[in-house]
Amino acid sequence: MKQRFDYQRLGKGLGALLLASSLGMGRVQAEDAATTDIARGRYLVQASACNDCHTPGYPEAAGRVDEQLWLTGSDLGWRGPWGTTYPSNLRLVVQRLDEAQWLTHARNQWRPPMPWFNLRDMSNADLTAIYRYLRHLGPQGAPAPAYVAPNQEPRGPYVLFPIALE
Repeated sequence: MKQRFDYQRLGKGLGALLLASSLGMGRVQAEDAATTDIARGRYLVQASACNDCHTPGYPEAAGRVDEQLWLTGSDLGWRGPWGTTYPSNLRLVVQRLDEAQWLTHARNQWRPPMPWFNLRDMSNADLTAIYRYLRHLGPQGAPAPAYVAPNQEPRGPYVLFPIALE
């Protein structure tokens, strides 16, 4: 008795195999994209000098600060006619925001000396990469001190900006 080969069964099996492998490839590609975004976010943080203010002691150590301390904010204030501002702990900030909220948050107009206009001009892809890098680092540190109004004396150390000459 001659056996018939079941092509229909083979086709279903191959279809299931192709579907499973394509789903797996999508996951691998998504993981690769996430890894690429994290690396790009790290690069953008460095190239944009975010650490200069948002990482304690970064300029004084010529950038030789353990990455685990990066972007944890600072208690060094920046005082000028606007009052005294403190670099926020970005690693805590992103914990309460999703990507869409981060894009809006990053483009807000902040008090000096934060160069908010540089973030405003960044692409969504660049800001998303920074967000993913910050999320990758995870929460660390404490919130930055609160804003101090111009007529109040800050408690901790601060950099005094000169008043603009007219």
